[in-house]
Amino acid sequence: MDRRIFHGKVTTQDIGQVLVAHFNRGNLRAQQFSKKGKVIVQITTLARPISGGSTALTIYLEQVEDGVAVQVGEQAWLGIAASIGSTVLSLWRSPFNLIHRLDDIAQDVENIQISDQAWQVIENYARMRGATFELSERLRRMKCDYCDTANPVGESRCIACGAPLGDVQPDTCPNCGYVIETGEKVCPNCNHILDE
Repeated sequence: MDRRIFHGKVTTQDIGQVLVAHFNRGNLRAQQFSKKGKVIVQITTLARPISGGSTALTIYLEQVEDGVAVQVGEQAWLGIAASIGSTVLSLWRSPFNLIHRLDDIAQDVENIQISDQAWQVIENYARMRGATFELSERLRRMKCDYCDTANPVGESRCIACGAPLGDVQPDTCPNCGYVIETGEKVCPNCNHILDE
């Protein structure tokens, strides 16, 4: 499952509503469930789709400090694979069957892209609200190794005990927004190789 964290003024409810508004159309149905600050959005094809195979995708949204963690589950492919198999079988029987299967092929291609579309909708909404993968200014603090006091960015010495702060600046992965520790070479969330 792919997971990204958007830091900024976004909420789980808002992202869930944007996803439902985008995907609740045509052969797709989207619904949102909420429980204790967590939101689940399910996107599925109709029970008896007009064309194409069936598929489903679940998106998990969780409120984190100064943002939202988004996790997109694995998409169900069995219905799409069966529809594509039916198309191949009918083409094998007669190439003229392609004309009758064009709607199915187009819908299958669209259904395959649901996961990518979901990320695009989420990222566009987050960008519109000013949310990014970078830590918010409120969370961007340096912790003193000696007294555990949070210090503003740019301070050379701890504001509480005066100890030198050194290189303890918190940072996030530029690929997924996961908070990384100083010295990490690979993001523990998405395995993105971090620049030094």
